[in-house]
Amino acid sequence: MIAGNGLRWILTVVFAVPVMYGTWRACAPGTEAGDRVDQAFHVVAGSLMIAMVWPWGTVLPTGPQFIALVAGAAWFLGSAPLRAATGARVAASYAALPHAVMTAAMAWMVAVMGTASPGHGGGTHAHAGAHVPDVSGATLMRLTGAWPRLAAVGLAVLLVAIGLRWLALAFDRTPIVPRGARTAVGGAEGAPAHACHAAMALGMAEMFVLLV
Repeated sequence: MIAGNGLRWILTVVFAVPVMYGTWRACAPGTEAGDRVDQAFHVVAGSLMIAMVWPWGTVLPTGPQFIALVAGAAWFLGSAPLRAATGARVAASYAALPHAVMTAAMAWMVAVMGTASPGHGGGTHAHAGAHVPDVSGATLMRLTGAWPRLAAVGLAVLLVAIGLRWLALAFDRTPIVPRGARTAVGGAEGAPAHACHAAMALGMAEMFVLLV
């Protein structure tokens, strides 16, 4: 999707941070089973975002990516209240909502972008709603049509808001999780987790901007 190597590497590093953190959390001793599933979905999502940045990612089949991301969104939203303590389910659902929104937004991106394939005059092709412009630009693919582009802009703005909120939480030392409540990922989270979520959200926002 990205034409410039510099931007590719920047976004790769941005997405690699939450991938590495999620891998560490998933493998850490004492992590509960549900939390391991949370982290596994984060690792998958971050890895797919890295793949979208590079040309080799265009050969990945769209169907499995879409299914995995939809499953992740459903998991975050559906499991959070079930894993929360009594009386804290509303707070847990609220905390899980940004994760579900981000994963669903990524599923939409995969569905719109589709996959690119070689062998057509050295170029690429994409699903309806996107076209491949001159490779001298920042991105190899842009959306066509008012509604897809408007949706991409809206999602970018929403992701920036989510990312900035998580970034603020990363710098906020005041506990915000009510007693007995659990966040959507890994129980009560600290600054490193919030920072990783912020990096993921802001990196995704940049990807949506590049589609417009």
